[in-house]
Parts: sequence; C-alpha cells; structure tokens
Amino acid sequence: MNHRGKLPSFKISQHLVILMPTLNRSIIITGGTSGLGYHCAFNVARQCPEYQVVLASRTDPHSAAASINKILGQSNVSFLLLDLSSLAEVRLFVKEWEARSYPLIQVLLLNAGLQFPDGVRYTSDGIENTFAVNHVGHALLFSLLRPHFADKARVVITSSGTHDPAQKTGLPDAKYNTAEELAHPTPETAKNPGRQRYATSKLVNVMWAYALHRRFACVQGKSWTVTAFDPGLMPGTGLAREAGATLRFLWIHILPRMLPLLRRLVSHNVNTPEESGAALAWLAVSPDVEGTSGVYYEGRRQIKSGEETYDEKKQEELWQWTVKNIATNEDEACSFDFVN
Repeated sequence: MNHRGKLPSFKISQHLVILMPTLNRSIIITGGTSGLGYHCAFNVARQCPEYQVVLASRTDPHSAAASINKILGQSNVSFLLLDLSSLAEVRLFVKEWEARSYPLIQVLLLNAGLQFPDGVRYTSDGIENTFAVNHVGHALLFSLLRPHFADKARVVITSSGTHDPAQKTGLPDAKYNTAEELAHPTPETAKNPGRQRYATSKLVNVMWAYALHRRFACVQGKSWTVTAFDPGLMPGTGLAREAGATLRFLWIHILPRMLPLLRRLVSHNVNTPEESGAALAWLAVSPDVEGTSGVYYEGRRQIKSGEETYDEKKQEELWQWTVKNIATNEDEACSFDFVN
C-alpha cells in the first residue's frame, strides 16, 4: 500500500516547528478502544501517521484515541461513538462521519464482537444480540460507508477459529441453517448455548466475506479487497465481559499468565492482544498482502477456513437476507446489493 500523501503542513508554536502530515486517507476500526482493536489501532497509527485513524466503539472509558496520540506524539487518531446493536445508531455514526468530512476510506476493519454465554438477548430492533453486533450492524456500516471508499481499499473482518468444528476449539460447533433463524431464533433454537451462537456468528463473518469478495471482483475501476482474520485465543480481552464472575476473573487475571502452558496444552494459536493486534494491523496496511482477497488468515498465516464457509448457496442466502433486513427501501436495497 502506498503511504505517500500530500506535502506535510507546518504547525508553529512559540518554541518550535512541528511537522504535521496532511491526513489523506482514513482507517476505521470498530471496537478500537480496547484489546485487539486498540493494539491494532496503535500499530496502524504509528505506521501511517498520514492517515486519519478512527476508533469506532460504544465506549472509550480510557480515552484510547487521546492515549495513542500522546504516546506517539501525533494527532491522527480520533474516537467516534458506534453502537452496532442498533441499526439507527449505525446510521447516526455514518452521518457523523460524513459531517466531519474525513478523507476517503482506505481500510475498514470490522473488528468488534460480543459473546453472550447465557440466554438469548435481543436488540431494540428485535434481532438476537450476538448476530446483530457481530454481523448485521457491521454489514449496515459497510453498506453505508462503501460510497466513501477510496479507489484502492481493504476490508478486514475479524472472525475466529471457533467457526470451524475441525479446529476443536472447545466451543459448541457452529450451526448455520438460515440467517432468519439466527436473527429470530425459534423456540427450539433459542435453547442453543450462547457460545454456539458466538461460533456461528464467526462462521457468518467468513461466509459474508466470501460473498463480498465475489461482488468486489465485479466492480470496475476499483481495487477493493476483503479478507477474514482469526486473532486466536486472547485471554484478558473484553470478550468475556458478559460471562459470570468466576469465568471473568479467570479470563482477565489468571489465563493471561498461562500463555506458554495454554500454547502447549490447548492450541498454538493463543496470543496476547499485542501480538494479534500487530497481525491485524499487518493485514490492514502491509504491502505484503496488497491485492489479496477472498481468503482467511490465522494471524499472518493464510489457511483454509472451515468447510461450511465455502458453501456458496449459504453465502448467497446470508447476503440476500442481510440486504433485505438492513435496507429501508428498494432503492437502498439495490445500492447495498451493489452488483445486481
């Protein structure tokens, strides 16, 4: 990726002259204020000081954007409120984005995710919460922001190895029948474990990435790519914030101290948020993967995703359901399903 931009401008203080680059492209990271997203944002901001880096999240309790700017001695990171559980709030985010006249989007990192281990929860839109946050809200965000993409742009979707039963991650196997069933569980499927709903949402992430890849390939005059990413198991992140007190304590305070043992006994794909954040930043901006699309990465290693992710019939059913349920009218539906 070419990081050369416009000539820098000068900011003059009473004592010194500071070279301030003109921000010529944007990078958006959902869930960018903590854990994996924060460390990715830090790496991207450091490597690309000429890019506007936007942390999009429900909260920013530790002033992540200001912290990154202070540490790096830069001013190219900002925070925008984004609640992916509400379609109306996603639309408000995009209006705020447009009002700020930020540069065209070079990279969109659909990274935020939630897990609800207990009973079914629903959003204000009546959609099961895991599916809503991990897929539906992101799909609407992408669809509304796509007109603001640069001619060369990347989409990176954070999935998980839990989507693939062959990886035997310890979570219940992902189970995809239809998108409608995930959005509005039947009385029977509402009994499915919350961790299974999470694994299935990560399966959906990869399926949707592959459906998007086919559409990108049909767009003339643009060099747009999409990849799916597995950060691995990362004890200490906010993923367990909806779990019970005991599990939260183990996840936050005990397991992060046991990474070498976990790598030997559980999986090689156990990482710190810093390690996985650096890998996600690599996928976002490295020239090493420029032009790479429609594939799945475990960290920095390209691998095959789960067998079910390659079912094009399921990919298209998911795509069409998503467009129908995030669009407010037929014109918008045609825009969101942008190659048909």
